[in-house]
Amino acid sequence: MSSTQNLGEQDSAGNPGGQALTSADHIALAQARSAHNYAPLPVVIAEGRGAWVTDVEGRRYLDCLAGYSAMNFGHHNPDLLAAAHEQIDRVTLTSRAFYNDQFGPWVSALAEMAGKEKVLPMNTGAEAVETGIKVARKWGYEVKGIPQDQATIVVAGANFHGRTTTIISFSSDTEARTGFGPYTPGFRSVPYGDAEAIAQAIDHTTAAVLIEPVQGEAGVIVPPPDYLPRVREICDRERVLFIADEVQSGLGRTGTIRACEHTGVVPDAYLFGKALGGGILPVSAMVADEDVLGVIQPGQHGSTFGGNPLAGAVGRRVVTMLTEGPYLENARRLGEVLKRRLKEFEGDGVVSARSIGLWAGIDVDPALGTGKELCLKLAEHGVLVKDTHGSTVRMSPPLVISEDDLNWGLDRFGEVLAELRAGR
Repeated sequence: MSSTQNLGEQDSAGNPGGQALTSADHIALAQARSAHNYAPLPVVIAEGRGAWVTDVEGRRYLDCLAGYSAMNFGHHNPDLLAAAHEQIDRVTLTSRAFYNDQFGPWVSALAEMAGKEKVLPMNTGAEAVETGIKVARKWGYEVKGIPQDQATIVVAGANFHGRTTTIISFSSDTEARTGFGPYTPGFRSVPYGDAEAIAQAIDHTTAAVLIEPVQGEAGVIVPPPDYLPRVREICDRERVLFIADEVQSGLGRTGTIRACEHTGVVPDAYLFGKALGGGILPVSAMVADEDVLGVIQPGQHGSTFGGNPLAGAVGRRVVTMLTEGPYLENARRLGEVLKRRLKEFEGDGVVSARSIGLWAGIDVDPALGTGKELCLKLAEHGVLVKDTHGSTVRMSPPLVISEDDLNWGLDRFGEVLAELRAGR
């Protein structure tokens, strides 16, 4: 079948052309009709269960990316599907023009889990970050007394907070930023992990410090243990909000509900997303106390879908699973396995590896190939991961993965390294 043949006709499974499509057909069709904003691996996933996915030809792969942590609870999680199905049969969207019976219980559960008083729900992680920016600026004007339209926010270099026009304005990623100016002012970027640089960047116009407790897109960069406590001290001293972007690091990925817990730090606000929707729909939120979120009044910020009943039902089940289920313990226990196994590969193709919980950034010897080439080879061996920045590979399997499956995937990783070394 050609990439554009019979686009208006579909079979009972929704396939164009009235026939089952191969992986090559799907890829050709996607490339013909989709904007080229991603460069996916040539794997066409049709099903998923737990930590495993199956492509349209029936080949199985161990998913060691988990939707950038959106799939923390695995594919086809029965608890989450039950919550979604029950709500779908009742009502899915009311908008915030009305209350719905899932909203109050959900925001209450999320606030309690985060140890805060208020929740402002949105959909995507980028929307949560935009919310944090707006709230910080308004807090700066109304509470701190910053002159109008002069508020600044301190951020860290190599950050990833999303791809909206405001967020890329303080990104150092040239691919995400170049060609999209003019850029939004009001941000000061300093090196990640350098608390003194944050202190130097703060002045009377500074409303907030916005950082990731662990930088994911940068390659799972774990800061020095005194970094977040020092940031907390600086923000307290300078009367500046500390906003933690836990969109990717939060909700179990590092073995705790919040990555900030590893150093005992409590920021003024958390930004959650990805896993908050259980891999079923986009759900995000800013969570803070009344003295922060209380600056937002009706009409000043919102979302048609933010806080919808389906999101509330799924999000509430996510909170229950995190607080009552085995997921955090599994991430901690298997995180030690992951760390130990990655250490074994150092010197055999791995230059260095960083991990926290079930989350790792692996720097492969560039002489063996790029990160993308390594990912392609791993896919041939049945393991799905994602490259970032040259020869760095990110690994973030679902928290439901078994120890046997994790070891199987790491064995395949070792085989690929050996093949690449042999081919040098």
